[in-house]
Amino acid sequence: MARELFTARLLRKECISESSQCYHFVFSVEDHESFPFAPGQFMSALAQDPNGKQQTRAYSIASAPHANQFELCVNRVDNGFFSNHLADLTDLPPGGAIQVHGPHGHFTLREPVTDSILISTGTGIAPMRGFAQWLFPKDGPDRSQGKDIWMVYGTRHETELYYREEFEELAARHPNFHYLPTLSRAGEDWKGLRGYVQEHVARIVEERAARLGLTLPTPEPDPAIPAAELKFDIHAYICGLNNMVAGVRECLAGYGWHRKQIVFERYD
Repeated sequence: MARELFTARLLRKECISESSQCYHFVFSVEDHESFPFAPGQFMSALAQDPNGKQQTRAYSIASAPHANQFELCVNRVDNGFFSNHLADLTDLPPGGAIQVHGPHGHFTLREPVTDSILISTGTGIAPMRGFAQWLFPKDGPDRSQGKDIWMVYGTRHETELYYREEFEELAARHPNFHYLPTLSRAGEDWKGLRGYVQEHVARIVEERAARLGLTLPTPEPDPAIPAAELKFDIHAYICGLNNMVAGVRECLAGYGWHRKQIVFERYD
């Protein structure tokens, strides 16, 4: 069955990190007053390369649903056709359009909302931004239900902390939202966390368990309960390169976490 194609018109583009050539895009879907999707899903974009071959790339949506709009966060890649096609003003100026289909994917928040650790590196922050916007909307009721939401974001340098001000402001407004950026190649002036995301995720899990009087590793769920009916009081959502995803999954499995508590998406 052919997928329905939409025309997505570029409203705005902005380079949000010169050092990593990361761009933020805002698109509107033509001929639609609304464009529903679940935070965390992705869109597939289509375009013809210079050889006339149609290329397709999947990009996580970097926003929560709003009217007929969706947003993307894309790193420009050396000699990469699609990222350059999006980033270059000559190829896609404001007002220009691309063809897309979607939304797709099952990397979405599990219901009901639980304490959650949002773990990402690089442009893996895109779906996490969608989660955060949905849980803590600027105009609308708080959907977090008072649950603790930790956002652990790892990158190399301070200049690569995408959406930093937005998340810092969110943490200032909501005491149950904890923004934890960590740098693997931090300069001497950096006062925040250092190292890789795994070690900070481990600290969150251990400190939470101690606060709640829980024993680690957690006991295995009752095998008599069907997997679809299992209930958990915390989830982890992971998005990034495979090595990071695998490392965090291994870390959490070591604490006795069930695989259904760990929701992940890899982009390599």
